[in-house]
Amino acid sequence: MPAESELRQSKTSKSTSMSGLVTSTQRGIHPRLEICVRKHLETPWSQPYHRPSLEAFEHLERERAFSDGRGLILDSGCGTGKSTQRLAAMFPGHLVIGVDRSISRLAKSGVTSNFLRCENFILLRSDLTTFWRLLLHSGCPVERHFLFYPNPWPKPGHLSRRWHGHPVFPQLLALGGEMEMRCNWDIYAGEFAQATRFATAASTCVEKIQPEKAISPFEDKYLERGQSLFSVKVDAQALKAFRVSWPGHESNGLSSLPYSVSTSTTTGGV
Repeated sequence: MPAESELRQSKTSKSTSMSGLVTSTQRGIHPRLEICVRKHLETPWSQPYHRPSLEAFEHLERERAFSDGRGLILDSGCGTGKSTQRLAAMFPGHLVIGVDRSISRLAKSGVTSNFLRCENFILLRSDLTTFWRLLLHSGCPVERHFLFYPNPWPKPGHLSRRWHGHPVFPQLLALGGEMEMRCNWDIYAGEFAQATRFATAASTCVEKIQPEKAISPFEDKYLERGQSLFSVKVDAQALKAFRVSWPGHESNGLSSLPYSVSTSTTTGGV
């Protein structure tokens, strides 16, 4: 997908139409995508951790979530948690952790605090940029990682807010496991695939999909409306090789702040 030589600023702050289709003045892969990705690869991100997310992660460790012997599956940006529950049913021998920063969305699955454990899944309220870095620091292996319909941030000026343009992107890749991102905007899918190729040299591509059964509530709606859906899958071996070769792998690109919540200076709410 060729890069656009010029981008116009979006005339509206509305990210999606009423039908759920993404609207944007951007017509192709962002011309600054490679510059943005390479900058983040060369400059490890060290933003302070988010205090409530640190506390939530320590809760996971107290619950021994990472040491029960089951393979770990992540559902990042799980929204209401329905996709996490569906993944748990699909992979009964695994532990599925769904993470989202919105307590109002998680409350729809019965989450009344920052943590809910049920059968083989956990729902956690946390900021993903902190959660991913802490999980990477913990050394806990990830077997599968799903990102279903992330916020597309469709304005051309918002490239750095998309996961593949965000400073945390190298840590996201370094977590490893077989990763799949699904969305309903072909440009986002194309950028995610291209950013992954820049970082890992893997032959990552975009696949147009028509799932027989939806996993996330968004996917339910999009399939019902007959919209085009796209998937980008990244091989676990490619991500393992990236983690070893990435210049930030020794420090995992983490800040030098102490790990314990009691000594963290980070403030703010999820």
